[in-house]
Amino acid sequence: MTPGTASRAIRPGPLRRLRRRAEAALATAALGAAVAVLPAVPAHAAGPGQLIYVANQGADSVAAVDSASGATVATIAVGTSPANVTLTPDGSQAWVTNRGSSSVSVIDTATNTIAATVPVGGSPLPVAVSADGARVYVAHTANPGGVEVIDTSSLTVVATIATGNFPSSLGLSPDGGRLYVGNFSSRTVSVVDTATLAVTATIPAGDPSGLAVSPDGSHVYVSNYNGSTVSVIDTAAHTVTASVPVGQQPQGIAVTPDGGSVYVGNRLGNSVSVLDTATNTATATIGVGAGTNAVLADPDGTRVYATNSFTDTMSVIDTATLTVTGTVATGSRPNGLAMGKAVLPTVTAITPDHGPTTGGTTVTLTGTHLTGTTSVTFDDTSASGVTVVDDNTVTAVTPPHAAGAVDVTVTAKGRTVDAGTYTYRVPAPAVAGITPATGPAAGGTTVTLTGSNLTGATAVTFGTTAAASFRVDSDTQITATAPAANTTGQIDVTVTTPGGTSTAAPAGRYTYTKDTTKITAEPLLVSIAPGQLTLSLNLSATLTDTTTGKPVPGAPIKFTVGATTVCTATTNTNGTATCTGPCPVTAVLLNLGYTATYTGSATLAPATATASLIRIG
Repeated sequence: MTPGTASRAIRPGPLRRLRRRAEAALATAALGAAVAVLPAVPAHAAGPGQLIYVANQGADSVAAVDSASGATVATIAVGTSPANVTLTPDGSQAWVTNRGSSSVSVIDTATNTIAATVPVGGSPLPVAVSADGARVYVAHTANPGGVEVIDTSSLTVVATIATGNFPSSLGLSPDGGRLYVGNFSSRTVSVVDTATLAVTATIPAGDPSGLAVSPDGSHVYVSNYNGSTVSVIDTAAHTVTASVPVGQQPQGIAVTPDGGSVYVGNRLGNSVSVLDTATNTATATIGVGAGTNAVLADPDGTRVYATNSFTDTMSVIDTATLTVTGTVATGSRPNGLAMGKAVLPTVTAITPDHGPTTGGTTVTLTGTHLTGTTSVTFDDTSASGVTVVDDNTVTAVTPPHAAGAVDVTVTAKGRTVDAGTYTYRVPAPAVAGITPATGPAAGGTTVTLTGSNLTGATAVTFGTTAAASFRVDSDTQITATAPAANTTGQIDVTVTTPGGTSTAAPAGRYTYTKDTTKITAEPLLVSIAPGQLTLSLNLSATLTDTTTGKPVPGAPIKFTVGATTVCTATTNTNGTATCTGPCPVTAVLLNLGYTATYTGSATLAPATATASLIRIG
């Protein structure tokens, strides 16, 4: 090197101007974001995907995109020129740095609305959240720059850490004990003890524009924007152990979940470099769109997303084949990507869990993360009247379906999950009328039942007694024969089908009346001798159920002559009762006849008859 050359190389003015231009270029590259609509899901992805949050600098918004379906779940207005975004460990919040308005927006991911806005230092770029979610670290790049610590419970800045100039990247150790800060203008990486918020080490490392910590915390990977390299830092020794050449102006950097690969977005290289962490060598270069900025590794390890700021596109890289499987148009200058755990809706109960095949049952689904529910399906048939009561409750009206158990699904915020099973049953029958509604206790009356859902009837019951017979005429009519009753009065008639048993109601009541009876007493020829005081009378009577025309066996018959009870007997199978008993002659002479009396039963009416006593002197 000639003296002149050396002099030119070390002149501070040009270096400062070059650095300022690099800072401006880096800041510009770090900005610009748009919503990406993802391509069709590759074969390995199934079901609902995790949400990708994209800082949309051109529209001052952040979009939430389902990584599997490509659906834009929500677009959330934030501050001016949102630069970067990160999610809390539980996925409940997204924190977005707004470079143009020097603030941080806090998004509630359950509702995808702004929960808070926190003022910070000028031109904030990177943002990181502690492992326990209690702190958020934001680096502002306005001179002299620094890292602000936000208490997430009070949403206030509780400390500011002085690191190097233009802190452009942040990364936390897996245990949250160390914060690594890439200082672009200072060409260093600061190591901060998060317990004391003190800088414990400063490591020279090119000109950091991006920074990523390995899953085991043993290494930090730093992309050097002007050096077109990636510095590998041993976190135990606080030294750079390797410098790996990559593409031109590397910026975004991400480590795969298994720690085996590092992906680097090369802004002017229009590519993504792939580094093998075991050998610290670049093993592949994947051509993507122009102006590649941020890269994001899917937590399942199957895909990497890269934003291309010059072509307004997002490239989707399959990590198994290292090929671009989709290039999707986005908004202006996409950057700032974050993906957290998928906050899936869950359903823990469906009440009621059964209903008629005709549908129309209002069911209540209870669970979590149900805000934003757009669809409830029963065996792929959409329910009507889907109403979100709150984040834990949704109601819906079941559609018609054939009998049987079906799967229920819920779709909320673009994600569809199983919600359990619901059993369709044939509707329970209903009895609306009986004609005639009255009949004798002997049964045998033909009645017509009218109602609904009577098809498939397996039983017709009068009180607790099955009908003597029945015939299903239609879904609204049954013809049945009333059985004999052991009592009289009003009883409920019910119908049983596979859908259940009809509910007892006044319209389905039937009244049993007592059967009418007739008793026939036979005249008796007696002889009375002079001076005779007592006669032995042999009496007989027959009892008949006049409703059925049949004799009544087992019925007690009382025989009297005037006020004198001669005897009592029980009818035989022919309905006849006979007995012999003494009777004073004076009673016979005064009454000239006898009376047979049946007092009745629960189902038979009483009856009485008289017959003559013929005197022969």
